[in-house]
Parts: sequence; structure tokens; C-alpha cells
Amino acid sequence: MAGINQFKTLALLALLSGLIVLAGYLLVGDETGLYYGLAFAALSSFGSWYYSDQTALAAFQAKSTPREEAPALYDRIEKLCDRAGLPMPAVYIVPSESPNAFATGRDPNHAAIALTEGLIKLLPPDELDAVIAHELTHVRNRDTLTQAVAGTLAGSLTYLGRILTLGALYFPVSRAGRRGNNPLAILFLLVVGPLAAGLIQMAISRTREFAADAGAAEITGDPLALVRALEALEATGQKVPIHGNPAFAPLFIVNPLSREGLMTLFMTHPPVEERIKRLKEMAARAASSETNPPTALSPSV
Repeated sequence: MAGINQFKTLALLALLSGLIVLAGYLLVGDETGLYYGLAFAALSSFGSWYYSDQTALAAFQAKSTPREEAPALYDRIEKLCDRAGLPMPAVYIVPSESPNAFATGRDPNHAAIALTEGLIKLLPPDELDAVIAHELTHVRNRDTLTQAVAGTLAGSLTYLGRILTLGALYFPVSRAGRRGNNPLAILFLLVVGPLAAGLIQMAISRTREFAADAGAAEITGDPLALVRALEALEATGQKVPIHGNPAFAPLFIVNPLSREGLMTLFMTHPPVEERIKRLKEMAARAASSETNPPTALSPSV
């Protein structure tokens, strides 16, 4: 699984970097644009590989929390890490009443888990364990790097589009025919590029959320605890959405953004109802196997 996810991360870097290069070419209109795009893509790729975790944590003002400030929380996470076979991640608290959580980091040895204040207050111990186990599964599957890279590069593409489009509108970016000012280039930079990046994030996040739900059920041995947690997060989270960079929304266990207006464009999570349905099916299968264990075959006479 780790090798596959690392390959997907490299493919994601290549695809989003290619969009950045194409954006630079379309805007400037000649080879100079390619050089601009390549330089920006190289910087974004390097930064997202090594610093995307800190970017994601900073986007939601997560604060590093030492053990002495939350010893019970540390004990809880350590217990779940032992079950998952993972090293202890760095622990962060997000100063928000919206109940949610995310994990980030380029590998299990450089991972961080962030929990909101609202999540810790809202959930009982078994449901909090289920949410933490979900995030630890992302760490174990190395989803955290891919999702953070996607958020950083998607944000870079949007930022590049704004900066270069302003340049095309108000400054002579290209001397050769001013081809960079054409409306199609501006449309790509403002709409098509960020939309494509968002679709890539959506495809990544939806499949990995299902896998992380299954991993949480395996670690805790209680799929229904995560069902109850998802129901509580979905009901409460939309009343108190988190305000932050939409590019990092896929990191969270449930959609952290408001579902009103333009924020619906950034919804990258699968429907909570579908996740709950799958978890209940897992619980039913587990219960069935316990009540109806396989019968040993009689020896042949």
C-alpha cells in the first residue's frame, strides 16, 4: 500500500505541476511562459513535499500541544498507535469549536494529527478513539502526503493564476505579440486550472476516506463507534464550519467547510450516509461471523 501511494503522490505532483506549466505558457504565450511555469512548479513541488504538513497546520491555526497539556489525549493516541503499529505522531489542537480532525505529514515518522477543541469536547471516549484511528489509518496508508501535496499544489495553481492574470491585465508580461492577454488563457487560469486541481483532489479523497473508515474499524474493533462519531460530526459541523483554506478541506475526516454558496464547489468527501452504510455492513458481517462461526468438516470415513 505504501509503495502504491508513493507512486500516486509522484503522479499527482507531475499532473498538477504540468497544469502550472501549461498555465504559464498560455498566459505568456511563448517559451518564456514555460520557463516561468517550470520554475514555479519546481518551487511548489519542493515546498509541498517537505513543508505541506506545516502549511496545512498553519492554514487552520493548529497549535502544537505538549504531553503535559493533554496527558490523557496522549495516552489515548499512544494506545491506538500501538494497535496500528505506528510511531507516535506530533499532536496539534485546532482552536475551533467545529468538531473535526485531520492528519498530515510526508510519512509515519514525520506525521502529525490535529484535533479541534470542539471534537474533544463533543465526543465520548469510544467515538474519539474511532476518529483518531481513522486519522492514523491515513498515516499508515501514507495518504497524508498525497492529500497535503494536492492541497498545496492546488492552492499554488490558484495563486499563480491570480498573480499572472493580474499581470496580463495590467502589465506587459509578454513582449511577443501580447498573446498572454487572450481571454482563453485568463479563463484557464481563473477557472479551468483550479477546477481540474479540485477534481483531482476529489478523486483522491473519496476513495481514501472509505479505506480510512475501514482501517478505523479494524484498529478499534468497533465500526459502530465511528458511525456514531460521523453522525455527530455531520450534525454539528455544519452549524459551526471551520474557516480556512478550501484547498486543504480533503484532509479532514468530514467536510469542514460551509455547504452554502460557492463552498459547495470544494466538497471533496464522499457522502456521510454512504460511509455510514458501509460501516454498518462491516459491523453486521462481524456480528454474523461471531454468532455463526465456520463449522469444522467431519473427517472422511
